[in-house]
Amino acid sequence: FIGNRHDPYSDVALVSADGKGELVNLTNSGYFSASPRWVMDGNAILFATDRYGMRSHASWGSQEDVMLVFMNQDAYDKFRLSKEDYELQKELEKEQKKESEKDADSKNKKKKEDGDKKESDKVKDVVVELDGIQDRIVRLTPNSSDLGSAILSKDGEKLYYLAAFEGGYDLWKIDLRKRDVKLLHKNVGRGSMEMDKEGKNIFILGSSMQKMDASSETLKPVSFRAEMKMDLAAERAYMFEHVYKQEKKRFYNVNMHGVDWDAMAAAYRKFLPHISNNYDFAELLSEWLGELNVSHTGGRFYPSLGGESTANLGLLYDWSYTGNGLRVAEVVEKGPFDRKTSEVKAGVILEKIDGQALTPDMDYAALLNGCQGRKILVSFRDPQSGKSWDEVVKPISNGAMSGLLYERWVKQRAADVEKWSKGRLGYVHIESMGDDSFRTIYSDILGKYNNCEGIVIDTRFNGGGRLHEDIEVLFSGKKYFTQVVRGREACDMPSRRWNKPSIMVQCEANYSNAHGTPWVYSHQKLGKLVGAPVPGTMTSVSWETLQDPSLVFGIPVIGYRLPDGSYLENSQLEPDILVLNAPETIVTGEDTQLKAAVDELLKELDK
Repeated sequence: FIGNRHDPYSDVALVSADGKGELVNLTNSGYFSASPRWVMDGNAILFATDRYGMRSHASWGSQEDVMLVFMNQDAYDKFRLSKEDYELQKELEKEQKKESEKDADSKNKKKKEDGDKKESDKVKDVVVELDGIQDRIVRLTPNSSDLGSAILSKDGEKLYYLAAFEGGYDLWKIDLRKRDVKLLHKNVGRGSMEMDKEGKNIFILGSSMQKMDASSETLKPVSFRAEMKMDLAAERAYMFEHVYKQEKKRFYNVNMHGVDWDAMAAAYRKFLPHISNNYDFAELLSEWLGELNVSHTGGRFYPSLGGESTANLGLLYDWSYTGNGLRVAEVVEKGPFDRKTSEVKAGVILEKIDGQALTPDMDYAALLNGCQGRKILVSFRDPQSGKSWDEVVKPISNGAMSGLLYERWVKQRAADVEKWSKGRLGYVHIESMGDDSFRTIYSDILGKYNNCEGIVIDTRFNGGGRLHEDIEVLFSGKKYFTQVVRGREACDMPSRRWNKPSIMVQCEANYSNAHGTPWVYSHQKLGKLVGAPVPGTMTSVSWETLQDPSLVFGIPVIGYRLPDGSYLENSQLEPDILVLNAPETIVTGEDTQLKAAVDELLKELDK
């Protein structure tokens, strides 16, 4: 649960199962505490925390550890015993158990009513001692990791957990008494771990099911086949009602943006009998949810199409060329032909793919269908020298090509800023509002651009995440002293924040936290905003997969309210300097928004 008004950082709490009484916060931590489960016959709770792991630089991605919180001092004391003392303790408990069983047998003989339970059959109550419980929290894992599920053996002696260190998730075991760590199985996949009632088998429930015998530690797949007949119309009707209830209970704004949600549901429910497929059902959800006039919602359909994909050669072509083949305009950096042994350069003609000649009336992309990662033969001709030759290459995916074109775009912007400012300004682009992007800009502004007089922060085309606080902190530095070594200026402080002027570029394609981040930057007076207005889309969403897993819908569950009671959602963010990039200038490589930002920041520096 979210404790101490510190969303989204969760705590683990104890609450009476009868629904009465108050929540008791067991962790009270500013870090994430999550995934709790009862262990050791209810005498402890197993949970995960990112308190000790490598922290994410930004909003999420920290490494985690497995923890135990003990409900009472007796269980905690037993856990702390050495192996030798623990064995002695067990022998003593055996003797005590024998004596208690004798007493129980004697009492059972005296019972007169047939329905009475034997003393030995009674379930023991768990003693919960809240006083000092914060001091009975123990870290179990010896090192933090990208943690999956974790489970404790029935006797509390062995911890089994999934952790990723080299890519995939591996299954590990720790003998908690000996502190002995053992890798049991590699690449088992991510999933939840469950144990049977006797503790003899451990199940890993992920994309497939696996079972491990706890005694032999052998892991085997669990195969099964299940068939069912579905009334798809009835299922869609059920999912419609589920969306209605979820949106009504969880929508961030209690008055549903002034929409009569019951009446709106009734208006759209009448279309259900005419829906016969998930394409149309997702569209119905989108139209219906769109009535709320909010971002971060709508229905999405993800069909399992399978099939082949079209690969990419990592080349850009001259579309003014009309002859046979394709004239290469550019070899994209880091693409398949960007290697020392390749002779491909701008101006050469791509004539054949796997021996198939390219003609003006054909779609060459069909020849690259299903070729990703497979060696193909590509034939070229240099019209200047007349030389023809073949090269063998492995095409890349269109997704990989998109990534290369993004890197190309960023390098072009950075080069323009350096040229226009004569090296006085640096440039960073925030690709997404997450940890990877933050690490990139942190590295660049305090690395290669640290000697620059100012920085241009580009947020255009950013789809969101949660980075507004981190960006605010990073660019809010004010120099307070200089670190000097024998007369040499070595570093300005603060050294982990940008402490010089900056400016931020935005555009109409910014979304979600890419609306919130420029808003915070401007509100905190860190610098000016340049570019196009940004639509008000600052909410946080819970994307929920429906009963049919090909269908997803969104619930905006968090709004961001200002002191005057208004929300950032639906409040358009205007730039300080309005500049609209025109298509006719963009195609020539002219970025007028970026140029305006550079000119404005230089003007401020020269005041």
